[in-house]
Parts: sequence; C-alpha cells; structure tokens
Amino acid sequence: MNANLRSRLEDALDTVRPHLAVDGGNVEIVDITDDMTLRIRWQGACVACSMSPMTMRAGIEYAVKQQVPEILSVEAIA
Repeated sequence: MNANLRSRLEDALDTVRPHLAVDGGNVEIVDITDDMTLRIRWQGACVACSMSPMTMRAGIEYAVKQQVPEILSVEAIA
C-alpha cells in the first residue's frame, strides 16, 4: 500500500475514531485489496459490539469514501 494512500485513509478514519473511543473502541487498517476494498479490524469494545455493522456503513465507509473515493468498499475482518 502506498504511503500517500495509507495517510489519506488514516486521516479519514481519524474523523470517526473519537466516536469509537467514547465507547472504548477503535479500528485499524489491515490491507487494501487489488479491487480497492479497504479491510479493517475492529479493536477494543468494537470487537463485540452489536452496532459495529451500522458503524461500518454510516460512519467508517461513508468517511472513507468521501475522503478517498478510489476505495470502493470497506469490510471488517477478524
């Protein structure tokens, strides 16, 4: 993954991280696939949170696609 792309993704995730941190959670970048899917891993309280799928769609995926439009999808992996 190129450093510029990773930096832009981290900036996008930084916009939602404060909201995750309130509940003891976080998210980390794992990989970007050849078809431009961002793979993330939930951390802390987000691992077992029932709201993680909604947070993914309404928060993380929205923020990433707004700031890094070449990312086509986001998926969480274990």
